[in-house]
Formats: sequence, structure tokens, C-alpha cells
Amino acid sequence: MKNMNQLMRQAKKMQEEILKAQASLAEKVVEGTAGGGAVKVRMNGHKDVVAVEIDKSVVSPEDVDMLQDLILVAIQDASQKANDLAEEVMGKYTRGLNLPGMF
Repeated sequence: MKNMNQLMRQAKKMQEEILKAQASLAEKVVEGTAGGGAVKVRMNGHKDVVAVEIDKSVVSPEDVDMLQDLILVAIQDASQKANDLAEEVMGKYTRGLNLPGMF
């Protein structure tokens, strides 16, 4: 029974560490770019977009499609970086568990 209590304490401690790590992702920001930095998207580790910057040089009423493509590429870049960040932060807890949808 002593081992079971120790195991439960370790599990609780790990759960607390995981919750702290998840919370820290909200505070970390990555930046995705497109068009040589003309479009920048900042996203936190939870994949919430927190800022978008668009250089005036890529804003043209005659070429809205290009701007849309640049925004999409910047979002995808930021999303991949957010995934990488989540893997870096959470990987030590999830590595080897093979849980679908978990970093």
C-alpha cells in the first residue's frame, strides 16, 4: 500500500507539472512569416492568433488573391512553429505514450 501511495503522489505531481507546462504555452509566442516578412502572424502555444502585421507593399486592391495566399502561408508557418513549441514543452510528458492528438 505504501508503494501505491507513493505512486499516486508521483502521478499528482506529474499532473501538476503538465498543467503548468500547458499554461506556459499560452504565454509563449511564435511568429510565422510569408513574403519575406511582408506578412507576419504571431500565435501563442495554444494556436491563438495574437497579432497580424501586413506591410503596405503587399496590399493591392488589384491582387487580393496574393495577399490572401501570403496570410494563409504565414498562418500555416506560425501553426507549425506552435506545434513544434508544444512538442518541445510537452514532449517530455507525452513521449512514448503514443496518444493520438497529443503533441
